[in-house]
Amino acid sequence: MSYKTRIEQQLSALGPSVLDVIDESHKHHGHSGWKEGGETHFRVRIVSEAFRGQTRLARHRLVNELLAAELKERVHALAIEARAPGENGA
Repeated sequence: MSYKTRIEQQLSALGPSVLDVIDESHKHHGHSGWKEGGETHFRVRIVSEAFRGQTRLARHRLVNELLAAELKERVHALAIEARAPGENGA
C-alpha cells in the first residue's frame, strides 16, 4: 500500500469534509530525506469539525499523532493545512 493511501486512511478517522494528500517528493529530489521512489515529502489539506476551536499547534499535533508510524518509517516532511469548516475559505 502506498504511503499516500496510508495517510488518507489514517486521517479519515477525523471525518474530513475535504482531504487532499499531495506527494511533493519530486520537488525535493536530491535534498535531505529524499529517497528513490518518492513518497517522502507530502502536503496535507484537511477540513474537519475535529479542528473546531483548536489552535494551529493542536491541529498539527493531532495530524502528526495520527501519522506517527508513517513519519517514522518513510515520510520525511509533512506540510499541514488544517482547518475547521468555514474557516479561511474552508
